[in-house]
Amino acid sequence: MTHFDEQETERFAFGSNWKSFLESLDDHRIEQARQSIVESLGDVNGLRVLDLGCGSGLFSLVTHQQGARVVSIDYDHESVACTQELKGRFAKPDSEQGWQIDQGSALDDQFMRSLGSFDVVYSWGVLHHTGQMWKAIDSAANRVAPKGRLLISLYNDQGSASRRWHRIKSTYNRLPKPLRNAWVVFIAGIYECKFALARLAKLQNPLPFADWRAKREDRGMSVWHDWVDWVGGLPFEVARPDDVVERLAAKNFVLDHLKTVGNGWGCNEYRFKKTNRNEA
Repeated sequence: MTHFDEQETERFAFGSNWKSFLESLDDHRIEQARQSIVESLGDVNGLRVLDLGCGSGLFSLVTHQQGARVVSIDYDHESVACTQELKGRFAKPDSEQGWQIDQGSALDDQFMRSLGSFDVVYSWGVLHHTGQMWKAIDSAANRVAPKGRLLISLYNDQGSASRRWHRIKSTYNRLPKPLRNAWVVFIAGIYECKFALARLAKLQNPLPFADWRAKREDRGMSVWHDWVDWVGGLPFEVARPDDVVERLAAKNFVLDHLKTVGNGWGCNEYRFKKTNRNEA
């Protein structure tokens, strides 16, 4: 496992990026996110769901629309505002009792205990941005009710490559704001060229448009906003799948599904089921 020390001033404005994403949100993106939830969780009608690090609020919205009782939490006040905006734009008229939105931190033990337990705890690409990833994982796991499910995605530990990405992210956050998008374009351009050459070596179309369309179909996400998040996202920690599985097995979680990026960069995706009650 790898840890990088962060300065509080080097914190990426996740909420600002999500606010920009909402400008491109449409019914198609919402439907893709809904399909992703159905594939991951099946029927969530009547379940109590915690969206920990709700970001844009898209996951909260689609689970709410599927009949779940949702609690949306984010540390970033702009992310909370984005989720409230989505609720106002798309939620059911009688949603006040079925969708709660609060600002709070996964690292605040008292706050987390006050939330109670949930049938599903979902924290997608979030816990590695808290600055204390392992504590945040434990905190999320402690909110899962007996026989409930925990869905998380965490950056893959690539060793030296992860340290290089940390330098890239740190550079983004130290740049003056007017130069940050140019840094994203520069870094994304390097990697998109690498991807194009890899496709060409396999005798495939080197142009990125098919991959970009696939990104749009993947939980309704945006290629540009994913790149901004990836290049700028601090704090930043990474983990090996074995370490995550071992950590949660000690808390009586059984791995139900794992999708890894192998030795590559990006997030490994985990779905766990809690086998019995733990002390929270």
